[in-house]
Amino acid sequence: GGVAKMTKKHNIKIELEEMMWKRRIKSVNQLSKMTGLARTTITRILKGEAEQISFETLEKLCDVLQCDVADLIVRRKDEVL
Repeated sequence: GGVAKMTKKHNIKIELEEMMWKRRIKSVNQLSKMTGLARTTITRILKGEAEQISFETLEKLCDVLQCDVADLIVRRKDEVL
């Protein structure tokens, strides 16, 4: 037998890549400069590795992406990501 991975699964997805595409933001570096957020923070969100996101981060993303929090955060009912 193998070693089981201890990963948290949840149904919350941050639609950051989709919003970046809509706003023609082509890179993590570009979004980092526009928001003032660290590239590592943005990369973790994009990879689905962020376990929590502060209100401040959400606000910066929404300001730059010209969207509402509800446009960024999606909860999938029957799908585990």
